[in-house]
Order: sequence, then C-alpha cells, then structure tokens
Amino acid sequence: MFVGAAEVPKLDVATTVSPPLKTLHPMITSRRSRSLNETLSTFLLHHSNPFTNNIPSLSYHPPHPTRPKPPHKPSKKLLPKPITFITDLKEIQNPDEALSLFNDYTQMGFKHDYPSYSSLIYKLARCRNFEPVKTLLHSIKHHNIQCREALFIGLILHYGKSQLPEEAINLFQQMTSFNCVRTLQSFNTLLNVLVDSGRLEKANEMFKCASKMGFKPNSVSFNVMIKGWLERGEWEQARRMFGEMLERGVEPSVVTYNCLVGYLCKKGDLDRAKGMLDDMAKKGQKPNAVTYSLLMGGLCSLDKYNEAKKMMFDMEYRGCKPQMVNYGVLMNDLAKRGLIEEAKALLHQMKKKRFKPDVVTYNILINYLCKDGRVAEAYKILVEMQVQGCEPNAATYRMMVDGFCRVQDFEGGLKLLNAMLASKHCPRLETFCCLIRGLAKCGKVDDVCFVLEAMEKKKMRFDLHSWEVLVREAFGEDHGSASSLVTELISAHQ
Repeated sequence: MFVGAAEVPKLDVATTVSPPLKTLHPMITSRRSRSLNETLSTFLLHHSNPFTNNIPSLSYHPPHPTRPKPPHKPSKKLLPKPITFITDLKEIQNPDEALSLFNDYTQMGFKHDYPSYSSLIYKLARCRNFEPVKTLLHSIKHHNIQCREALFIGLILHYGKSQLPEEAINLFQQMTSFNCVRTLQSFNTLLNVLVDSGRLEKANEMFKCASKMGFKPNSVSFNVMIKGWLERGEWEQARRMFGEMLERGVEPSVVTYNCLVGYLCKKGDLDRAKGMLDDMAKKGQKPNAVTYSLLMGGLCSLDKYNEAKKMMFDMEYRGCKPQMVNYGVLMNDLAKRGLIEEAKALLHQMKKKRFKPDVVTYNILINYLCKDGRVAEAYKILVEMQVQGCEPNAATYRMMVDGFCRVQDFEGGLKLLNAMLASKHCPRLETFCCLIRGLAKCGKVDDVCFVLEAMEKKKMRFDLHSWEVLVREAFGEDHGSASSLVTELISAHQ
C-alpha cells in the first residue's frame, strides 16, 4: 500500500527549524558593497521576529520520469526505490533540506520504511533538531513500523549530549509503545546519560528499580553508578556499590578497577591505588595499559616523573606492553611543565619504537603550544600529523582556532575555521564569538558575514556581548545609535 501525503504528518520546515541565514541575510549576496552598519541593520530587520517569516522549503527535483509504455499496455507509476531516498539523503548536510527531501518523496507516493525513517532521525538528532524527530516517531507509530532498539539508544545518547535528560527518560519509557523490547543495553545507556547529565539521584533511583523493570544489572550497570559516585566525590558510596556488586555475584571488570584506581590517583592516594592492583590479582583480573596510565598520571601529579617513566618498564615486565596512552601521560606532564622540546623528543622516540602517534598524542603538543602562544609551531605539528596519515579531530581544530585568536591572528583563525567546517567538525560557540569580535575590530565585513552564516547553519546563537562589540565597530563613536541597536537585539533574542 502506498502512503499518500495526507496520511503522513507533513514536517513543516518553516516552523520546526530556524530560518536559514540566506533568508535572514539578504545582504549576503551583495555584502561586498555594503558597510558593516548596513549589514547589521538588515540582519536585525529580518531576524527580530523569525516566527513571522514564512520560509519556503527547498524543493527537491525527483529523477526524470521514465519513457511511457506503449498505449496497449496500462502505464504504471514508477516509484523511487528505498535505496534512492537514503542515497539522496546522504548527500544532504542541511537538516532543512533533508526534511524537504522526505516530504517530496512522500508526496510522490513513496512509502517510507524503517531505514528511511531511522536515517533521517539520526541526521536530525546529530543536528539537535528534535522537534521534527518527535513528528517522525509519531508517524512511525501511526504506521506500525517495527523499530529496533538501536534507534532509541542512539536518540537517548543524542539527548544526553544535548543536556536533555528528561527527554531521554521519556523516550525510554515510550519504547514499549513502539513494540520495541527494552534490554539491559538501553537501560545502561539511560543510566550513563543521567550520570553524565548530573542526575545521579535519578540514576540511582532507576538502578534500584531495575528488577521491577525486568533488568538484572551487570558489570556495566555497576560501573556507571560507581563512576557517578566517584565524580561526585562520594568514595564511600562508590565502595558500597562495589560491595553490592560482589554480593550479587557480579564480577568486577578491569573498567571497574580503573574507575577506583583513577579516583585514588587523583586524590594522591597512590598506596591505596597500588593496593587495588593486588585485589585485581586475587579476583583474576589483569591490569591493562589504562590501569598503569592512571598510576603514572598519579605519580606525575606528585612530581614523580622518573617513577612514572620507570613504571613503563615494570608493566612490560609484568606482561603488559606499553601503549600510546602511557606515552601520552609522560608527554602531557613534560608539556605541562613547559618542556616542549623534551615532549617532542619523546614523540620521536615513540616513532623509533614503531608506535604510530594518534590524534590524542598530537593534540597534547598542539594544546600546550597554542596556550604558550607558539601557534606557528602548533600549525607545523598539525601539518606533520596530516602528512603522517593522522586526521585532526574537532578538538585539534578548536585548539588551533582558539590559538590563532589568542595571538590576534584572526585571518589565520578564519582559515582554520574553513578547514574545520570542510572536515564537518563544529567549533564551539565561544570560538565563533571570539573570531567574529576579532574580525569586526579588523573591519573584515565579508569574513564576519561568512562566520555568521556558518553559525546560522549550525543553529548557534550569537551572544549579546559579541553583538555589542560588532555593533560598536559598525557605528564607531555614535554610541547612541549603537546602544539603541543593542537594546533591539536583546529584545529580539528574548
């Protein structure tokens, strides 16, 4: 049965998402001929009441119709295959266009199935565009489409990243209404989201009700709760949870011990931390490279670098080969103490031992070089890692952009921002604002508009302090006009 447009709730792009900047900024196409104050005034005029703007959805042109069949045979309407929609969806980055594509396929009589819905939901959730996600879930339920637990786990994780724990709880509770069986995996995912969102009490409440919901907590469940209590600084609560774990016959994993060892090392209690290794041996658990890295970090925090370095030989003697994480601890300590050249030498030593440095290792050097104002050296490290086949991650680009801004090289920061966006990584809001303020002070109107457009695509709001700087740069000494416009901007954003 084909689904007509009337049967599926149509996703209204105009009301579920913020207007695209090209609609809000008609001056973008001719911004080279405009001054900064004209640009700001036009932006304010169109942005002051975004709910009154009727934003047309971006149309998607379907494939050309096939050649009609001979008259003596009844013609059949050829619908796009499911794989066609998913393939087209992969080519789209803008969530507005993705919604428009979904609607266009629906209007052509295409029956969306689980892969279609889930692909679009994941794309929207990654962009934190949750309102249309709810509409899609309603449509899934309406058409009785069987869902997999993985879809809900992914959404719960995205709600957690967006600091929306209540939405995660509601979704978990609704899973059964979608004829989807909840397992311990989705339960543990929700526990972790609650703990990471600072809702430890709620997580503890759900943990206690696990048996009523039909779940038997495993080592992952206990590890999440132990982590939560330790992050709160509640050592005794964590110990009690560890004891309950043993009483229920749940075997502690290496991750369990690493949580406890890491906490003790941060507190400087190295003796008790080392004692945990003996307990691990009694329970038949072998320390891994992460366990030793935590102990090494504890030693470094007590200014015992040489002992930490010696531990790398000890761990190898005990049958645990040093990994990148262990070298990273030593590099981080050297760089933190300003011994950048020694850290570089350690990196060279790693390469001689046929270790291939990962992005985390390179980020250590880039981070401390940028903090020290040595952005040119950090940029060389960035180039080197790419030559070695190691791709920068979001943290790499953020540190570099922030580093350029710190030394007032805003044009260099803009170049890195371009590379970051091309790599599909998203800068922090603070990075955007710092870059815009710097570019505005330099009179780079076109570049300011470009960054504003990038922010709008990422659905990020410009902070009012940055607006004030931008407005004052536009109006110069005319403080009356600047203050008036700032007041209007504040009203528009409330």
